[in-house]
Amino acid sequence: MSIDLLEVNGVKCFSIASGIKKKNDLDLSLISLIEGTKTAAVFTQNIFCAAPVTVAKNHLNSNVKALIINSGNANAGTGQKGLEICLKTCEIFAGKLGIDSDQILPFSTGVIGELLPLDPFEKNTKKLVDGLSSSNMSMVAKGILTTDLVEKYYSKTFEFDGKVVTLSGVAKGSGMIRPDMATMLSFIVTDVGASKQELQDCLDIAVNQSFNRITVDGDTSTNDACTLSATNQSSVQLNQCKEDFQKALNEITKTLAKMIVKDGEGATKFVEIKVGGLSSNEGCLEVAYTVAHSPLVKTALFASDANWGRILAAVGRSKVDGISIENIDIFLNDLQIISSGEISKNYTEAGGSAEMQKSDITIRIDLGDDVTSESVWTTDLSYDYVKINAEYRS
Repeated sequence: MSIDLLEVNGVKCFSIASGIKKKNDLDLSLISLIEGTKTAAVFTQNIFCAAPVTVAKNHLNSNVKALIINSGNANAGTGQKGLEICLKTCEIFAGKLGIDSDQILPFSTGVIGELLPLDPFEKNTKKLVDGLSSSNMSMVAKGILTTDLVEKYYSKTFEFDGKVVTLSGVAKGSGMIRPDMATMLSFIVTDVGASKQELQDCLDIAVNQSFNRITVDGDTSTNDACTLSATNQSSVQLNQCKEDFQKALNEITKTLAKMIVKDGEGATKFVEIKVGGLSSNEGCLEVAYTVAHSPLVKTALFASDANWGRILAAVGRSKVDGISIENIDIFLNDLQIISSGEISKNYTEAGGSAEMQKSDITIRIDLGDDVTSESVWTTDLSYDYVKINAEYRS
């Protein structure tokens, strides 16, 4: 990856292969945060959220000093026993770190419905704590992966009053991706100084225009979470540089979100569905998601088949007020397919096929004259997607 993952003062990390995963891959990660760090977070909207989500939400009210993340087991659908195991993992590391157990946020990702084994945590506590280093965040980017094919990380800096503010983020996600939030975990750290509420406000804005605009398969996970921790080590306060900070944070979350889509399970195409012209942004989003979730549209994308009728049909069933067939214009990249609800006079099958052959495709749908526009990023639906998910537990 061309962007180096920059160290953030006040953050130390380490990852190991603990045996949770069947293969000897990194699967247990610890992030330690310096005293005075503030942390904000957003979580999945799935009502059957996993044990670590429930615990992390409660612990977020404390002075968070560490994050513990395992991959290979989601600890979801495990009932009261799963909650007890999750709390125990926090207790195990709290003792070694010399902090309270509710100052640790736990996160899990992997197979749903299996109890998380405690043995890997108990046997590796000392090894993880002793290995903590400011240079190990790239290990976390690898240690949190499940079906992902590539690591996802990005850093951004900006200057304020002669001082440099650094933000670095890692993420995982490949399948079961749908807003609110998707099967994804993301951990972002910065050396700016901020209150928890200031961080929460910035994170909500950033997530809404990034992680909540991606969809691979329409499934919302039980374990999604994104955290933002600020260590107050740069001598710059967020209230001094809010505009610059928000811009940098937006860039990080949007970049990570697009990386997740491009690494979508079995994906061969990166697709932006851009909808505009309706009286509300919510209406534009509904149309965009309807098209993005259509199996017929997604399989046509995989086949590089310019089957514009599938796109038009998806728009028509989006249950959004204010859509008139005579106002619909549809483009594949810069090639117009539909003009005022009918096939464009300049459209040719050869031209459409040429655009569909591309690995990056924008489907632009204009539905009127209102100045609204929303984008959703998605993928095609391939044979490999079915294979990956059919064999996920084997």
